[in-house]
Amino acid sequence: MARAYAAGLLSALASASLAVEHSYADGPFSYSPFSYPSSASTHQASHEVPPPESAAKEEPQRVRNDYPRTTASGFDPEALERGVKAVREVNSSSQGKKVFELMKKQEETRQTDLAAKKAQFQALQSQHETERQQVIYEEHKKLAQQKAQTKAEMARYEDELARKRMQAENESQRARNQELVKMQEESSIRQEQARRATEEQIQAQRRQTEREKAEIERETIRVKAMAEAEGRAHEAKLAEEVNKRMLVERANAEREKWVAAINTTFEHIGGGLRAILTDQNKLVVAVGGVTALAAGIYTTREGARVVWGYVDRILGQPSLIRESSRGKYPWSGILSRAMNTLSHKADKRSPSSNGSGFGDVVLNASLQKRIEQLAGATANTKSHQAPFRNMLFYGPPGTGKTMAARELARKSGLDYALMTGGDVAPLGSQAVTKIHQLFDWAKKSKRGLLLFIDEADAFLCERNKTYMSEAQRSALNALLFRTGDQSKDIVLALATNRPGDLDSAVADRIDEVLEFPLPGEEERFKLLKLYLDKYIAHAGQRKSNWLLSLFQRQQQKILIKGMSDGVIQEAAAKTEGFSGREIAKLMASVQAAIYGSKDCVLDANLFREVVDYKVAEHQQRRKLAASEGGSI
Repeated sequence: MARAYAAGLLSALASASLAVEHSYADGPFSYSPFSYPSSASTHQASHEVPPPESAAKEEPQRVRNDYPRTTASGFDPEALERGVKAVREVNSSSQGKKVFELMKKQEETRQTDLAAKKAQFQALQSQHETERQQVIYEEHKKLAQQKAQTKAEMARYEDELARKRMQAENESQRARNQELVKMQEESSIRQEQARRATEEQIQAQRRQTEREKAEIERETIRVKAMAEAEGRAHEAKLAEEVNKRMLVERANAEREKWVAAINTTFEHIGGGLRAILTDQNKLVVAVGGVTALAAGIYTTREGARVVWGYVDRILGQPSLIRESSRGKYPWSGILSRAMNTLSHKADKRSPSSNGSGFGDVVLNASLQKRIEQLAGATANTKSHQAPFRNMLFYGPPGTGKTMAARELARKSGLDYALMTGGDVAPLGSQAVTKIHQLFDWAKKSKRGLLLFIDEADAFLCERNKTYMSEAQRSALNALLFRTGDQSKDIVLALATNRPGDLDSAVADRIDEVLEFPLPGEEERFKLLKLYLDKYIAHAGQRKSNWLLSLFQRQQQKILIKGMSDGVIQEAAAKTEGFSGREIAKLMASVQAAIYGSKDCVLDANLFREVVDYKVAEHQQRRKLAASEGGSI
């Protein structure tokens, strides 16, 4: 029995050995039949299981025989020997059955592990398949999303193309509309030009007809006058003899009368001369009387001249003053000053002609507000006995600097005096004396005086100029001496077109600088309405005495037709670059054109004609000034 068991065990070991060798060579698992597999070794084996494909690839390789005891196929007989030896040991051992049971349990455990690994491998395969299916699903989903995105982009692109096409069509339609509007405007302009040309032709024909009619009337009057003259000549010829005889008789009578009177006069003169020449005492008295009379007349004249010169120098107005609100002498102009005061009070109570409370001066809003502030500050300064502030007005000619100075003095309650810088240079060495006399006279004003020097750069220019004479330098130094300190009696206001030419010391004495620019379109509109009212609507109205108005011939009133604000606004737009003085001259030209017409009527056509002529004249004058400046 023991032998049979030993033989069975030996055969099992041999088969196990062969199976082990075959498994080492061919199978995916390797283990020792006489070793207890640990969990670590089992886990390591589970991780070291090569995939079936790698095992299939390694199957055809031949095992190198590095040991001479092995066969060519790789069989090692030592394993069999070890197995036999082990069988013997087991057979001889008393625990052989237990060993066999242990080996059987080990084999069952190994088979269980293999089944678990197989199940794990199948689970991995199914997971891999699931992941592959999921990847395929994701790829299909991404493809569908890309197709949807591509389709949406195509739709957006087509929509963008359609929108751009519509925009291009709208732009082209807008361009066509603009072209049509431009063509319509050009057509309307041409129609307006044609209408104006037609109206001008009609007016020219009408004037030609009126001239021809006037010529015919003059010719008729001339023929009638000639016929009447011939009739009168014939009548005079008939009465010529009678008239000639009457005239001859009258002339003879007059000649005899004058001859008798002359003879009587010469007889009396001759008798007196004979009496004086024959009597020596009468001759001495006559010569002495004539000499005394001549000496008395000469002495009286020269004495009166000396006395009047002294009075004029002490009390009179300086010769440099061109215009002043004060009289030439303290007692002169009292009545006129009282009337001016009453008129100024009336002006304060009633709005002025231009609606700004600033007389005939039309300025832009900011400059007018600044001047009104200066007027109020100057009035308050005078009432508080504080020093006055000197001013500089600069800007192009004709922009209202002098008129603004007058209004500033009037609103601040000061007297004003106007002089020009060009009057100083001809005085020569007397200029210094005249400057001091001027300032002494100005200090005598009880209300304070605004001294306005127009064209100040004429003698207040830089002292290092080569053409400046010594007398001009002395006059400038005298003015600088009198204005060195702040004055409580005199406000010095300088006006110039070239402020950069003033001496630095003069500029240092200036406290306020005001620029007077050319009037804008709104200011030109106001000026045109102001001078239209002054020169046209109220033309010929004088502020004279009612007694003199009884003996003066009333002027013909101008009739205004069709002069709307639109016509005046059009003229304001055309007169860009005009100063206030040029606009006043333009309205004076309109007045002259009205007086030159037959019916003394102002209409829109005549007004436009004069405005166009003055605008062309203004442009020509600017071209001439530019050419002269370029030639210099």
